[in-house]
Amino acid sequence: AFLELSGPSEIKGVWKDSVTLPCAYVPVEDLVQQTLTWNVVHDKGSGAIIRRDDSGDQVLLSEYRDRVRIPKAAPGNVSLLILSLEISDKGTYTCQVTWRDSNNSLIAKEITTTLDVVKVAATKPIIRAAEPGLTLPAGASTSLSCEAGGSPPISYRWFRRGPAGTAEPLSSGAELAWPSLRPSDSGTYFCEAHNR
Repeated sequence: AFLELSGPSEIKGVWKDSVTLPCAYVPVEDLVQQTLTWNVVHDKGSGAIIRRDDSGDQVLLSEYRDRVRIPKAAPGNVSLLILSLEISDKGTYTCQVTWRDSNNSLIAKEITTTLDVVKVAATKPIIRAAEPGLTLPAGASTSLSCEAGGSPPISYRWFRRGPAGTAEPLSSGAELAWPSLRPSDSGTYFCEAHNR
């Protein structure tokens, strides 16, 4: 029986997002998976993150508690899911599997993946309006909110188009609100999103 673990040698994850470190094999009839261990080597040190055996899954490194899981559904899929990535998760991860064959001997294989955790620049923001239309009666209240993707923290600034195309700064914050609209509030507004 021929067994091989497969997975990429490197992977990029986005800070604060989740990432899957793929590790898989094609199950072979007479071979039974005994143990699965994911190990890591990074700046904080090294050790076994999670181990699966007959008794279930055990998370061994406290910094990964509640942040890691291994799929249960598909036999042969022993990938590691890491939730809400920290910059310190950057490192080298090893997927280690042992099988027992019909003669009770053990076979062990491992593959290694390097994880890099990157920060993502703020995307071009979109503006959402509280009302579907943007023609409103005087005295009404309304708001506009600015939304962008990217690595946190993201800050926002609102501007209003002034005479001769100048931009007049209004406020910072994702929402621009008018408790009671005046005719002079008519105009063109835009927002800017930025992160570090």
